[in-house]
Amino acid sequence: MNSQEHPIKRPIRSYVLRQGRTTMAQNAALENLWPVYGLELEQGFNAMEIFGRDAPLILEIGFGNGESLAQMAVQSPDKDFLGIEVHRPGVGHLLLKAQELGLGNVRVYCADAVEVLREKIPANSISGVQVFFPDPWHKKRHHKRRLVNAGFLSLLVERLKPTGFLHCATDWEDYAKQMLDILEASPMLRNQAGKGNYAERPASRPLTKFEVRGQLLGHGVWDLLFEKTLC
Repeated sequence: MNSQEHPIKRPIRSYVLRQGRTTMAQNAALENLWPVYGLELEQGFNAMEIFGRDAPLILEIGFGNGESLAQMAVQSPDKDFLGIEVHRPGVGHLLLKAQELGLGNVRVYCADAVEVLREKIPANSISGVQVFFPDPWHKKRHHKRRLVNAGFLSLLVERLKPTGFLHCATDWEDYAKQMLDILEASPMLRNQAGKGNYAERPASRPLTKFEVRGQLLGHGVWDLLFEKTLC
């Protein structure tokens, strides 16, 4: 796919790479399990070839340590899950979990989500996109770093199949309001909870460590569930 097909200005990334501490087990997983579950930007992307079947493809952007993604893959063996995460310890953790659970329906990119979407994912090919608890960049001067913006949303919607879903969740109220405004401004999306409303957390979304941490801090949690329209 030509990376100039859908140019969006993004001089500032929505994340900062932190070194973190990668355990010996995670390092071993990154070395030994990457050939099983990992995908490279240099490779072509064909979901049928990668997963060996034709199944709904769910994309999760920023899966953290991968616990909830692995849980969903277990709960929905009829679906395939593609995770994107830039932090290597979290990727290593998911690789270990995928091996432990014997998951054949999970693959991973350790890369920038914008690059993956632009360069690898065909239009109208994804059945659902999940963005759970992205970095809120809570200081006002850093709001420009927030992942969910109009340009990024346009890129996501283009990759979604008609009637495909976009599910976002955050424990920062002002970010939730910003997301709601951006998503409802898209003529290609419909709010499943009704205009101006947030959704109840569906049972299919496991509690994440970020959500639990937010609850301990007294934060609320806001889910946004949208569907791509047919026209």
